[in-house]
Amino acid sequence: MSKHFRIKGHGRIDRSRLLTFTFDGKSYTGHQGDTLASALLANGVHLVGRSFKYHRPRGILGIGADEPNALVGIRRDAARYTPNLLATQVELYEGLNAVSQNRNPSLENDRMEVNDKFLSRFIPAGFYYKTFMWPKSAWDKWYEPRIREAAGLGIAPSQPDPDVYTQRYAHCDVLVIGAGPAGLAAAKEAAATGARVILADDRPVMGGSLLAAADTNISGQGISGDGENWFSAGAWRNEVLEFLKAQPNVTLLPRTIAFGYYPHNWIGLCEKLTDHLAVLAKGAPRERLWQVRAAQVVIATGAIERPLVFPENDRPGIMLADAARSYLQEYGVAVGQKVAVVTAHDSGYRAAHELKAAGVEIAVIADIRGRSVVSDRAVQAGLNVLTDAKIEGTSGKLRVSSITVTAEGFRSNFACDVVLMAGGFTPSVHLFSQSRGKLVWDNKLQAYLPGESAEAERSAGASRGRFALAEALADGVDAGREAAQAAGFTPAGPAAYPQVTLKHAIGSGGYLGAAPTSADLSKAKAFVDWQNDVTAKDIVLATREGFLSIEHVKRYTTTGMATDQGKLSNINALGIVSEATGRSIPQIGLTTFRTPYTPITFGTLAGHARGMLFDPARVTAINDWAVGQGAAFEDVGNWKRAHYFPKRGEDLHAAVNRECVGVRKSVGIFDASTLGKIEIVGPDAAEFMNRFFVNAWTKLGVGKCRYGVLLREDGFVMDDGVVGRVAKDRFHVTTTTGGAARVLNMMEDYLQTEWGELKVWLTSTTEQWSVIAVQGPKAREVIAPLIEDLDISAEAFPHMSIGDGKICGVPLRLMRVSFTGELGFEVNVPAGYGRQVWEAIWERGKAFDMVPYGTETMHVLRAEKGYIIVGQETDGTVTPDDAGLSWAIGKAKPDFVGKRSLQRPALTSPDRKQLVGLISSDGRTVLEEGAQIVDPAAPKVPIGHVTSSYYSAVLGKPIALALVRGGRGRLGESLYVPMPEGVLGVQVAPTVFFDPEGARVNV
Repeated sequence: MSKHFRIKGHGRIDRSRLLTFTFDGKSYTGHQGDTLASALLANGVHLVGRSFKYHRPRGILGIGADEPNALVGIRRDAARYTPNLLATQVELYEGLNAVSQNRNPSLENDRMEVNDKFLSRFIPAGFYYKTFMWPKSAWDKWYEPRIREAAGLGIAPSQPDPDVYTQRYAHCDVLVIGAGPAGLAAAKEAAATGARVILADDRPVMGGSLLAAADTNISGQGISGDGENWFSAGAWRNEVLEFLKAQPNVTLLPRTIAFGYYPHNWIGLCEKLTDHLAVLAKGAPRERLWQVRAAQVVIATGAIERPLVFPENDRPGIMLADAARSYLQEYGVAVGQKVAVVTAHDSGYRAAHELKAAGVEIAVIADIRGRSVVSDRAVQAGLNVLTDAKIEGTSGKLRVSSITVTAEGFRSNFACDVVLMAGGFTPSVHLFSQSRGKLVWDNKLQAYLPGESAEAERSAGASRGRFALAEALADGVDAGREAAQAAGFTPAGPAAYPQVTLKHAIGSGGYLGAAPTSADLSKAKAFVDWQNDVTAKDIVLATREGFLSIEHVKRYTTTGMATDQGKLSNINALGIVSEATGRSIPQIGLTTFRTPYTPITFGTLAGHARGMLFDPARVTAINDWAVGQGAAFEDVGNWKRAHYFPKRGEDLHAAVNRECVGVRKSVGIFDASTLGKIEIVGPDAAEFMNRFFVNAWTKLGVGKCRYGVLLREDGFVMDDGVVGRVAKDRFHVTTTTGGAARVLNMMEDYLQTEWGELKVWLTSTTEQWSVIAVQGPKAREVIAPLIEDLDISAEAFPHMSIGDGKICGVPLRLMRVSFTGELGFEVNVPAGYGRQVWEAIWERGKAFDMVPYGTETMHVLRAEKGYIIVGQETDGTVTPDDAGLSWAIGKAKPDFVGKRSLQRPALTSPDRKQLVGLISSDGRTVLEEGAQIVDPAAPKVPIGHVTSSYYSAVLGKPIALALVRGGRGRLGESLYVPMPEGVLGVQVAPTVFFDPEGARVNV
């Protein structure tokens, strides 16, 4: 054996292609086809990380997605850094730059190792729940920052991700998840029927356990038309893949993780496209999200090797036995020179035999079971076997150096550089569980298996406990045929089941819980969850403190949490809880498998939804004009709206004061295009409106407008807006900016599910109209000369009128409405003409000192008039009466949405919070919005809160609106508002502060 631990004649790596890579700044070499983990092991490197809590040295434990220790960061350049990648899944490429995590300053010398040596007794499971309770202020300032500094995984990237991620939707007849023996057999069988098949596997090379199946032969039944031929496992795999590649109805997806099973056979797949490449093509996507809707699903995700729990079982060099065997057969890597095997399953012997045949010295096989045929054969092969063994512990600092075993009354210490654990196999049932299928406990296999299905799926192979290769292949054949038939396809002939011969067969079953030892597990560290530093004594402590459900044990100890999700730990944790509580495992239950079970990047889920595409900005036709005027903007939903228009030296308050005075004194112009607009058309349009809104609509005349209020079914205000009747069968409905979509959705819902007999059509026209609000005493003088075919005099076009005409030669829908309390018009023109018409009005308005104003000024002006804003004066618990809108309710209407709810006693109580005005007693303090309001008679009991608060430059004082319990009956009362500067007195006033007679709006 060479010093680099490569074994000639083994592995599928390309030894002719030497690759150079670095780990923690040190240069190493590997080969094309290696993973980072296999290349490190080939260089004799086992130490790859430090543990989460204790900062103990940790090494590579497994070979796939179940690896808990070997989490690394990969840096391609300054902007491309990805933490928390599994070294077992990172494919080697030239120049790969990997770094270890959770250590300072280095893996070999980590100053936080003090946690393990001196502090571990003080930080058992749940210690933070008990220790950091006092003083309260210390948690945020001291405790939490220190804990987060000491514990954790990788460091989050500091720069934006420069890579591209793409997404795709796909449909298929049969989706096969997992390309191991059962998955390949299922895909081949389904594809042969003509069904559209997608075969997805998370590894770069398909084949699963067949990739490491040495001394195994499979019959050629069903391949090449010849049932007499026998293939090696690798050759059989190649034949099947060649067959699948040749089929036009088959899609093969290697490097693809099935991360989530959602209702109606909707599966999320993450395909890695470029992470394995040394040179990235410009613009090439890094990953692709497949959202697959499958008629039938075959889950062939295999099984996870089960570790053993014994003292000091976490040192670098302690690995899973079948993983070590796979490193040998797949990558030509011997994981050590002198190996001890601790086993409770026949697979441990298989690993020992194959490693010995490759020239690796086997120090001992310690079988915690009794003597068997398998152990006798190992003795006959010259292996040192101890049965009925107890594992007392291991030694070694940065790598295991020995193991101590008690057997037949003798305690022995065996020198070794690797310890292999074989506890059996746990079926991968996470996707089945996510599909809402029912899991059942198999006492013989000591594992949960798929039971009753909730979706159109079936499990096959090791994922449902068929561990023997022949059984897995046959199960895959049956699953593929059944899935294709269920999808409507007919197999051409009878099923052909491949036969298998193999040198080292393995039995079924498995061991769970803590392995036998005479050591005191209440003192020794016997790890159950490597990633979260959870020991057997932590789990026993949790049961002793009353946590009996495995879900509670999980949260108290953190076992099975984080990116690992209990792949290795869950089943042993169940065994320990069972033993500690005397209950069976089905009584204890099983933790929930969440998506994604195997981690994927945020980029995959986001796809192109980033930057402006993540939260698309909607802009009006006038937006660029506002930008040119130096407007400050705010986001209202997805819309960009001008907040205010500052002049040089003005802040928000100065600009708003100037704009308010300008509108009240002369005229202002406001972009109201973002208001929702819905066209309601049809012979039954008035009846639909009557049923939907609280107001009466059948008698509203053509050319007239009305303020409309919409309730939810529970009687609370949902939205409001002005509605104009433009024809007998046509209404122009406006909504709040943020409410347009939900109002239209609610309308469609009622029309389709409740009132299907009504002849009504709904059309969203929000984007079609630009709306220019011209408000102020001079508004008519500004726009009248620009308008054709429409008389807008006070007599011909009074307040709350609507009519069509032209403005600047452009089609016009004009509404005389006001949200300021001034003479006001809303000019609706096709959006394509919005900028043109706006600029024409602006030019006319300059002679009248017109001011452009933004949303903040609009808020102040409407508050001066007591007009509400839905979502500000309402919070989802406000009725029309609470908001002072009882006048809007059609008293003679037999029904409308929410009417019956308004009759509930709780909604008619006179003690409900009602909208009122507030005036500060000192005449200068602007109240904080959201501030609580109290009665001097009971100063500790809030009776309401401030909903809107502003300084009114027109009135020369601050004003506020508030919801106060029994508010309308408190007019003139003095109340208190606690403020940061102290308690402030306020007087309850009517909601209308300016022009209470409404004379200005009717000029």
